[in-house]
Amino acid sequence: MMSTKTRALVAALATATLLAGCNAGASTSPEQTPAGGGSTPAEGGGTDGDDATGGTDGDDGADETGDDGTAGGGSDETVRIGLVAEPASLDFTTTDGAAIPQVLLDNIYETLVTVDVESGEIVGALAQDWEISEDRTEYTFTLKDGVTFSNGAEFTAEDVKFSLERVLSDDWTVSLKSQLAVIDSVEATDDHTVVLTLSEPNNALLYALTTRVGAMFDSEHVDNLAEEAIGTGPYVFTNWQRGSSISLERNEDYHGDAPYFQGVEISYFRDANALNNAMLTDQIDVVGTVQAPEALGEFEGGDYQIIEGTTNGEVVLSMNQEEGNPLADKALREAVRYAVDNQTLMDTCWAGRGTLIGSMVPPTDPWYEDRTGDYEFDLDHAKELIAEAGAEGQALRLRIPTLPYAVACGTVVESMLEEAGFDVTVDELEFPSAWLETVFTNKDFDMSIVAHVEPRDMANVFGNPDYYTTYGTEEIQALFEEANTGSEDEQVEKMQAAAALISEDAAAEFLFLLPNLMVADPDITGLPENAIKESFPLADLARN
Repeated sequence: MMSTKTRALVAALATATLLAGCNAGASTSPEQTPAGGGSTPAEGGGTDGDDATGGTDGDDGADETGDDGTAGGGSDETVRIGLVAEPASLDFTTTDGAAIPQVLLDNIYETLVTVDVESGEIVGALAQDWEISEDRTEYTFTLKDGVTFSNGAEFTAEDVKFSLERVLSDDWTVSLKSQLAVIDSVEATDDHTVVLTLSEPNNALLYALTTRVGAMFDSEHVDNLAEEAIGTGPYVFTNWQRGSSISLERNEDYHGDAPYFQGVEISYFRDANALNNAMLTDQIDVVGTVQAPEALGEFEGGDYQIIEGTTNGEVVLSMNQEEGNPLADKALREAVRYAVDNQTLMDTCWAGRGTLIGSMVPPTDPWYEDRTGDYEFDLDHAKELIAEAGAEGQALRLRIPTLPYAVACGTVVESMLEEAGFDVTVDELEFPSAWLETVFTNKDFDMSIVAHVEPRDMANVFGNPDYYTTYGTEEIQALFEEANTGSEDEQVEKMQAAAALISEDAAAEFLFLLPNLMVADPDITGLPENAIKESFPLADLARN
């Protein structure tokens, strides 16, 4: 059981998340999740509603038969989903990119706790309950009985110990691992009990355990994570046709509600029009992330359902501030921010779909504040700043991934910055490999555009000077530390202060927040209105 104090904290954060999510809005019938060290775009998101699964609880499901003769009211059908950003690998422990956990997290790999998107609460997944000590430095998790990996091995507390200690080791290389650095020790006190001891209180830990760093692995099968995935989830990985599709099948021994669909085929489309055409010609059942929002009219009229909500995918115009780079000069970064007309940009490159936020905090986070007024569009002031710096005609390399939103918005940013007096060259880099190597790893860029879709990722993206965003000042690191270790109220206060500092320092330009836009067959259920997790929980999907 959670302590009273912890229940109050979770309830407060859940209420704030739910209210903010509703206000961010859905209309009629994402790009994104969420989502690395978090860095790269992914599609989809999901809810955890039992009604969408079409399955039943426990052993009773084996005794029930659906209309099509399958157990548990499920179907022998394969649901076909179209997405854009294909994973570079299946191994999210050594490869950055949100496209990997989008497919694997919650579907194949599960976590001790997860976020219920409908309520915003942190709820049990592989842990049936947990308790946090009064000093907030000891977390005791009680695991569910009868859970097995897809290879038949029993899931025990030793697997939890192995998985979390592995995040802390050199075997995990992605920067997100720092979220668990506060863990001092992991002890399996018996087969179904795990105790985490922290070096200090950490308000972010429980939420971090809902993300990919909290994924549970079979300790005997981590030698080939790039090519195979063995987990406890509702689906089993079966095939990956690189450049084309990933296939999953229902886990017949799953410990929870059986998924409705027997199989899932996820097809990847680099071209937004090809993705739409696949839906229009019945090659897929769901467009998991609309990449040509101006073409949504093709799906209106009742033959399809259109989902529109929000995500936590901030489209960030990053600026390389390392010494020797032109944008190490704060005045020039400010000029960039003043030169971008965000509303016109969003109207032009994303059909006006999305939300202007002005910071690295979406409205679904408890510490959200509208910061769109920090650098309101002022072309004359942008020109003045450039002139004062003696930087008229300053060359800037805008190196963007070959993803529809980045390509569409890149040309608009180029035009706006050139009108202010910069000389901008746009380079399109193949995504994920070329962009990850050139921009993310080698920092060989002046500016880039990418949607950061991982949930609550402000500290990951701007709290580390070695990260590709090159910010991570001592002042911002202190604010994040105070947010983690302070009271519930102090967490909100310090996170708001951190968002303000990042914005005021012009650490980046926040173009807009991606909407969750999906198109599907009219009888598909369980699609998420708001995509605010790293994963696209496929077990929620069903067909009426």
